Parts: sequence; structure tokens; C-alpha cells
Amino acid sequence: MKIHKLITTTEALTDICSRLAHADFICVDTEFMRENTYWPELCLIQIADNKEAAAIDPLAPGLDMKPLLDLLVDNEDVLKIFHAGGQDVEIIYNLTGKTPHPIFDTQIAMMAISQNEQIGYSNLVEAWLGLTIDKGARFTDWGRRPLTERQIEYAIGDVTHLAKIFPKVVARLRKTGRGPWLDAEMEKLADPANYRNDPGTAWQKIKAAGRNPVVLGRLKALAAWREAEAQGKNIPRGRIARDETLADIASHPPKTQADLAKVRGLSAGWKDNDIGRRLMATLEAAPPLPDSELPAKTPRGAPLGKEGALVADLLKLLLKIRAREIDAASRLLARSDDLELLAAGVRKNLPILEGWRYGVFGKDALDLVEGKLAFAVVKGRLRMTHVDDIHDEMREQDSARVDDDDMLHFAETDTPEALETESEDTDSEA
Repeated sequence: MKIHKLITTTEALTDICSRLAHADFICVDTEFMRENTYWPELCLIQIADNKEAAAIDPLAPGLDMKPLLDLLVDNEDVLKIFHAGGQDVEIIYNLTGKTPHPIFDTQIAMMAISQNEQIGYSNLVEAWLGLTIDKGARFTDWGRRPLTERQIEYAIGDVTHLAKIFPKVVARLRKTGRGPWLDAEMEKLADPANYRNDPGTAWQKIKAAGRNPVVLGRLKALAAWREAEAQGKNIPRGRIARDETLADIASHPPKTQADLAKVRGLSAGWKDNDIGRRLMATLEAAPPLPDSELPAKTPRGAPLGKEGALVADLLKLLLKIRAREIDAASRLLARSDDLELLAAGVRKNLPILEGWRYGVFGKDALDLVEGKLAFAVVKGRLRMTHVDDIHDEMREQDSARVDDDDMLHFAETDTPEALETESEDTDSEA
């Protein structure tokens, strides 16, 4: 594979992108910094097919990233390969308003062909190629220039190794026939809705108890206010206020700005500074949440009682058994939340009762909660079995026991002595 020098000019970038536009697939990875900013700062992007690879410096003066971005989001003929690509896709979406498509994530694919829940890249490389990755540059400052040769070599390795691993993973998927399992998962990863940063819906990511429209209206207003503050200062939203703090303020709003000094999680300075005044103005102007935006009512049967919690535990045990039996990650088959809803009596809109998940796991899960499935220990291994099968086995055992009793009766009455006595009696009668 040809490894290009660090690309810092639009001409060089256009040249490689023109060739990769005809590839079957390209592997993509990014290096970024986001610890101190609201928006992740792209510092390096790496691309490769099975013939060539390069790292591109988006911070290079005068570099126009359009040829690469067009390749990633507008070329539907080239499959884009990522590993744990959620944050990479987010960065591309922030730059273009679009997501790469079609897309394939090897971390998700590994869940369909092994019990690895979230295999890291270094472990992936070691498992498939037998190579150990030098992690020395992993936590480097990618925003500092100039980049060292070691940094660039490390970064390019993230796509050159992936270009060798991807065909192997696809071959395994074809053997197992589980490729269709991943179609919906990959479309979900590429869904732009996952990456839109709408301040008006930010409140939905904050845990809040109840469906009180007044409280939720305050929470919605506060969450949108925090997003605006964080974006304007380009700092992480948590540095403005934590989720728990916003939820507490929404539930127990301070009567005056001076009361902000008593709110846990806020600086005492908020009692008389500008940001405190903006928060109070937001609270005072917050309307109740409209009925159309209220979260759905708790599904019938939930939350779980003590017995329901035990049933949920049995479902989780069943999930572990099935994942082990078929050598797939339990997280791909079902989520804990869905198992708890099933245990609580919910039967609609559950992924485990739809599509391929129903045949692989959902049907047995439903049988378990309806008393049609049981656990058994066979040769020291825990397995699941249908109750009807147990009854059939018991009937066979009972039948065998009856046959044994008949044989025992025969053995007790038809001894040689008894046969001789019977013979003598017969002779006497003759």
C-alpha cells in the first residue's frame, strides 16, 4: 500500500480524492480535540482504500476540504468504513450538514460475529492481524503543529489496518448470514437526526421525573438557554451547568437571583452577575410544555415491581445464554430497557419482538415471560428448554420406569425355582 506524505494542499487533496472516488470502499478516521470546546475541533483526517492511504491536515493554511467532504457525503457509490465512528460522523456532519453514506462500522459488525460488546481498535487489530499498536501517541495534542512523524504514522495506521480487516469481517459475516442484521444498525449510525444540535430538544436528554408541564417547560427553556450560552462561548455545556443542576432548578426554581447562591452546582457569583440574570430571565419567561411535547406515559405494567424485576433478571440470563450459543454480542440482540418493558407486560413497539431479533431472541424471551420456557442444566451447562419438551421427557422417563417395573416383576416371579415348580405342577396335573 502506498502511503502519501501529509497532505496540506488543495491540489494534493483533489488528486487523491479523484482516485478514491472510484474505489469500492474507503476507510476513514479523524483526530480531534473537544475537552475544552463545545464543538469538536478537527485536527487530522485519515483515509485509505486497499491501495493507498494518506493523512490530511485540515489546519493547513489555504487547504480547501471540499473534495474530501464531497467524497464522504455525496458519493453514494463508495462505502465508507469506520471503527466506532459516531464521533467521526458527528464532525463530518458539523462541517457539511450531512452524514457519510453508505456507511459500515467494524465495531458494530463485530457484535454480530462475536460476543465483543465494544471492541477497541487496538484489540481489533491484534485479533485480526496479530499486530500490537503503539499507543504512545494516542493521547497526544493533535492541535499542536508541526505534527511529528510518529504522530502521522500512528494516525495513518488507523486506516491502513482497517483496510485489511474490513474484507475479513465481511467474509465472516457472509459465512454466518448475519449481514442483514446490520442494515438497520448502519442506517441508524448514518441518520442525520442523531447529530443535529437543536437547542429546542436538548431537554429531552436530561433525566427528569414526572410529566408536569410547568416543570418540563422550565427544563426545556433552561436546556435551550444552556446550549446558547455554551455555543456562544464555545465551551462544553457542562461548564455552564450540569444536567442535575438544571433539573433541580426546574423542579425548585429560585425566587430571586440571590437564591442562585444556594443552588448546588452553581458558583456563588451567579447571585449578582450577568449569566445569573440571564438564567432568571429564562425561568420567568418559560411557558408550560405543550401537551404535544409531553413525554409518553409510562407503559402499562411499568415500573417493575419485585416480581417483575425477577422476571427481568431471568430475561437477562436468557439473553446471556442465547448470545453465548450463537456467539454474538448480547447488546446487539437486546437492550436492558426493552427486557424490563417486556417483563412489565409491554408487547408493542419493542425491537426484540420485531424483525430478525424476534427469531433470534425475542420469541424465546416472550415464551419465558409467558411460562413456556424453562432453564435446565445439561452436562454442567445452563441451557433453555421449552416446558412442553420437559413434559415429554418426563413422560418418557415415566414410561421407561413402568417398563423397568415390569421387568423387575418378571425377574421376581419367573425365577428358575418358580419355573421348576410350575413345571412340576404341570406334570402332576398331567
